[in-house]
Amino acid sequence: MRIVTATAVALALAGQAAPAATAHQPTIDGIWRMDGYGTVLSIRNGTFQEYQTTAVSCLQGDSAQRTGPSTYTMADGTVLTVRTQGGRDRGSLRADGSVGDRNLRRIPELPDACTSPAPKGPLAAFDVFWQSFEENYPFFSAKGIDWHAVRDQYRPLVHAGTTRDELYAVFSEMVKPLHDAHVAVQDGDRVFAQVRPGTVLPTGELDTKVKKFIVARDLKNARNLQDFAHGRITYADLPGGQGYVRISGFGGYVGDGAPYAAQLAELDRALDTVLSQERTQRLKGLIIDLRINGGGSDALGIHLAERLTDASYLAYSKRARNDPADPTRHTRPQPAYVTPAQGPRYTGPVAVLTGGSTVSAGETFTQALMDRPGKTVRIGQPTQGVFSDVMSRKFPNGMSAWLPNEEFLTRSGRTFDGTGIPPHLKEPVFTKEEFDNERDSAFDRALNVLRTYGGAAG
Repeated sequence: MRIVTATAVALALAGQAAPAATAHQPTIDGIWRMDGYGTVLSIRNGTFQEYQTTAVSCLQGDSAQRTGPSTYTMADGTVLTVRTQGGRDRGSLRADGSVGDRNLRRIPELPDACTSPAPKGPLAAFDVFWQSFEENYPFFSAKGIDWHAVRDQYRPLVHAGTTRDELYAVFSEMVKPLHDAHVAVQDGDRVFAQVRPGTVLPTGELDTKVKKFIVARDLKNARNLQDFAHGRITYADLPGGQGYVRISGFGGYVGDGAPYAAQLAELDRALDTVLSQERTQRLKGLIIDLRINGGGSDALGIHLAERLTDASYLAYSKRARNDPADPTRHTRPQPAYVTPAQGPRYTGPVAVLTGGSTVSAGETFTQALMDRPGKTVRIGQPTQGVFSDVMSRKFPNGMSAWLPNEEFLTRSGRTFDGTGIPPHLKEPVFTKEEFDNERDSAFDRALNVLRTYGGAAG
């Protein structure tokens, strides 16, 4: 699951009775502990309830209601699939739009902390906040952060009389040195979050500015300029026989709150036009512009990659922290593969444009193209450096935080968290100088590279 907001329990299919469990599969009702993720699940009588656990706490998280065989739907529309595996005591959970399953183990009952009143007050909130990062955040060592020293510095500042504003400020200061775009502190409508130094958040305002610039400069002589998916995808045929596709996110294709199935259908509608049989045969190269991409669904990125290959290959493997006391221990890496899609596919040269505003699912898609068969070159600047799904953690005072706990590994076991995926060819990306001089160096470099490759796609 990506960043999710805890909401009240609501049936996704209003007025529809929850289906009974299928007879041939052991019941999934019961209490389950998730490998990694600091989570216990209670599944009973058609209701799915998450409990967020640490060594010092257990707080209720998100809820969902059964809306189909083995499926539960949250109030925000996220569909969860829960199944037993190889018997009654092992199971798996998958959230639509995410890549990979989360493994479950049946336990006899809820932990004692989940059935006892939660501690109250600012100090209790501080302890749950610190412990949530201590047990789940994977990158303290890589970022040179001594999280225990952070506790020693800030816990003495918190006491029974600490105000909400003061505590919000303390939490924000604690995570500020992480410079992690997948870390945030939330209190009602206010959110503290930040990107890697030297990069810019991919806001809607920036996206609009850049899109206008590209259409006026790079696509002024293009043909078949079209927008798809709520404006998130733009395609144009370039004068030299190359194609250009701009993707500003892997979601939001059919408006806010639409389920993953609707997002996937809209992506397919766009790709059926963009990568038609006629076009895939004549294209001499394809520019994929991800320089302003705010992320979304990793699974949609894999789906697009499947239109760009004739051979299966490993996109990446995904693992999560799995020992609260040992940050070097992880769940077993789950491989995610790119398999050729049915129908027309483009397999010729690809130039991928990236920058610091290429974030999250924009980065996992970039990673999914690293071992793509055929010529694939990255041009621009390193991506933001955040790949993990995002955990949403609640605290006793009603505040919450978002944090990552996963790593996306290349075939050789490398990760790009923090640094981002580097380009093969460095070029400035939407700097003030580029705008002022009406230059787009990365786009121009991509065109030149594709022209040197030459030849039609195979």
